[in-house]
Amino acid sequence: MQREVGIKSLTDGEYRRHMFYDGFFEHLEGFEEVDNPPLDIFKLYVPDVRAFVVNNIKPAGTTLCTGKIKHVKSGYLPQLEALKALVRPDEVKNIKLTLAAPEWFHLRHGEHAFKQSVYANRDEYFDDIAAAYRRELEILYAAGLRNAQIDDPLLAYFCAESMLNGMKEAGEDSGALLNRYIRLYNDCLASRPADMTIGLHLCRGNFRHSIHFSEGGYDAIAVKLFNEINVDCYYLEYDTERAGTFEPLRHLPKNKSVVLGLVTSKFPELEDKQVLKERVLAAARVVASGSGETEEEALQRISVSPQCGFASHEEGNLLGMEDMRKKLALVKDLATSIWSDA
Repeated sequence: MQREVGIKSLTDGEYRRHMFYDGFFEHLEGFEEVDNPPLDIFKLYVPDVRAFVVNNIKPAGTTLCTGKIKHVKSGYLPQLEALKALVRPDEVKNIKLTLAAPEWFHLRHGEHAFKQSVYANRDEYFDDIAAAYRRELEILYAAGLRNAQIDDPLLAYFCAESMLNGMKEAGEDSGALLNRYIRLYNDCLASRPADMTIGLHLCRGNFRHSIHFSEGGYDAIAVKLFNEINVDCYYLEYDTERAGTFEPLRHLPKNKSVVLGLVTSKFPELEDKQVLKERVLAAARVVASGSGETEEEALQRISVSPQCGFASHEEGNLLGMEDMRKKLALVKDLATSIWSDA
């Protein structure tokens, strides 16, 4: 389908996963999958956790650290090899693999994310996660991966007033925690090769049946997000008003790029291409105003994409296969109407 519509970057659509964040933690020594976990180990200010509780849905399972963390095998390598088998040798460089956010279980569980008898504090816990992440990237790079995307809706939660207020009520310092997560990211990426592109995707939830969990523009985290996390590009949700305006893009530095998720992946209705094109040009004006570039120069650091995946959960969103094809075709058509080399 991706080839059919002319998209160069090739992914497997996470078809081999139950949830989008599968593939890392459960393959590390020291982590244990827990069925029917008690509700009191979850942080109820986390938007998706809160949504489940409000709707009387108990989380079915989670993954907790019960021993020293050690990378013993790659959970992503089989997925990469399976995808390599489906493409031509000259297309391997175009493969993109999505990875779990390193702080995924910590935000959800806080002090319950690891046994205090194993790690005295979160810094020790994060240090071993970062070491495992570096090893994972090393293995994937050796196998030919040159483009990785870290999927992290949790960072977008730091834009949600509901979570920020909930953390304050719980005595948690949201600013300090965000800073610690940024440090974790940079530790995870400290040894990645210069020719390995790392992207960071933020959205506000993309659960089965097209459900989202939070709202709020990127304004609250833009300066830190764009300037302190050592990634190359940002894949940002921008298909609805809940993602806010383009104004935060003023803080995007000249050495980084942004992929605007303008085409919704939640519903089958097709957007108006001309309206989308005007939005891209509006975003370029904002980027240029912050960087001092011309609008044309800023436009060269912008790309377009669907807002998120069509199936972050195995049950997927409210679209059929033909709907997905049309969405991808719209993305390609939009891109070629703006960039001659798209």
